[in-house]
Amino acid sequence: MAGHSHWKNIKRKKAVVDARRGQAWSKIARLIMIAAKRGSNPDDNLALRFAIDKARAVNMPNDTIEKAVKKGSGELGATNFEQVNYEGYGPGGVAIMVDALTDNRNRTAGEVRLIFDKHGGAVGAANSVGWMFSKKGVINIERVKIDEEKLMEIALEAGAEDVQTSEEGYEVTTTVADFEKVRKALLAAKIEVAQADIMNIPSQTVSVSGDAAEKLQKIVDGLEANDDVQNVFTNADVQDDVAVK
Repeated sequence: MAGHSHWKNIKRKKAVVDARRGQAWSKIARLIMIAAKRGSNPDDNLALRFAIDKARAVNMPNDTIEKAVKKGSGELGATNFEQVNYEGYGPGGVAIMVDALTDNRNRTAGEVRLIFDKHGGAVGAANSVGWMFSKKGVINIERVKIDEEKLMEIALEAGAEDVQTSEEGYEVTTTVADFEKVRKALLAAKIEVAQADIMNIPSQTVSVSGDAAEKLQKIVDGLEANDDVQNVFTNADVQDDVAVK
């Protein structure tokens, strides 16, 4: 549940990936296939390069990556996956955005709606909550990997919008257009990146705790366990340890 704390989200995502590695590979394979429709060369296709980077981050085998690229480009037959987005509300008035890749819109819409309804949420119309979020590049780095002053110098010179420091580490924020340029600059400086992704960042957060936080966590868990769902974003600021996002 990308929201108030991206570092908590990183830790939880890693645990989920370790527990559901096969499912994680399947989801990223879809992402690769969608990206490869625009071209099979990652040097000329930024979306494909980004998808392949995500695949390697979860140790997807090279032959699986290559097969996904060929499926997407049509070399191994056509693929019918398309990108769909859902918006809605969770307990406590929390805004939720869902990114999915599906070969059956009706099936996915029904499953997403059921998850919301089951735990006290509701699916909304297009842009019912989307206006509360902005797409940004977010790059997280552990504090032990680099000095704060040096990181700020490299990141800001490369075009980053901001660098925030917390106990867990640094969070570098970029525009979508400058995301890859900043990421490359950090990697060129041999700075190890914990996570780098394009995220929907809320303009403001909603505080939730207790029963509302538990129900919200169940919505997020249910969505993330769905094969068609790629990402879940919320504007929740959880006030207890029920949800570790």
